[in-house]
Amino acid sequence: WKRALDIVGASFGLLLLSPVMIAIALLVKFTSPGPVIFRQKRMGQGGRPFDFFKFRSMIPNAERLKKELRAKNELSGPVFKIKNDPRITPIGRILRKTSLDELPQFWNVLRGDMSLVGPRPPTLDEVPQYELWQRRRLDVTPGITCIWQVSGRSKIGFIDWVRMDIRYARNRTLTNDLRLLAKTIPAVLAKDGAY
Repeated sequence: WKRALDIVGASFGLLLLSPVMIAIALLVKFTSPGPVIFRQKRMGQGGRPFDFFKFRSMIPNAERLKKELRAKNELSGPVFKIKNDPRITPIGRILRKTSLDELPQFWNVLRGDMSLVGPRPPTLDEVPQYELWQRRRLDVTPGITCIWQVSGRSKIGFIDWVRMDIRYARNRTLTNDLRLLAKTIPAVLAKDGAY
């Protein structure tokens, strides 16, 4: 049921949102130098790396500047986030606040690297810093939305975030996935914890 829901949902999302995605691509292209799509290696189910897609919301050399900004990290654990990140472009700030930068991940879902619902995929440098129990979030296919995504996102500390992911992994049902998908739209519109 999960793969069927992913294929139908991602296909419908791409079809319905294709005009929006074209408009975003043009905005990104004409407002800052660099590629339209940001591609990054992320850790998938079982620790398998995959190419993760987003609309680019940062300046082209953002990954290199991350080391210089590490001391300003506002989240606990191995994850990195700064509310007023100087690497984010003006258009990128809007895309991130509205979660529109995530739309290319429908392609990840169609490819089978991601699911509509599941733990957010970590970057490759985060996972070596996990405690053993935290690696259990890699037991399932990562997703576009999850409990963390609809519960306040960046307001939630890393330990609670991982606990939410493990709770989801233990209780994967069609009803739970549909409930989380239904909660995602109001959570995105509220922009709670998004930056």
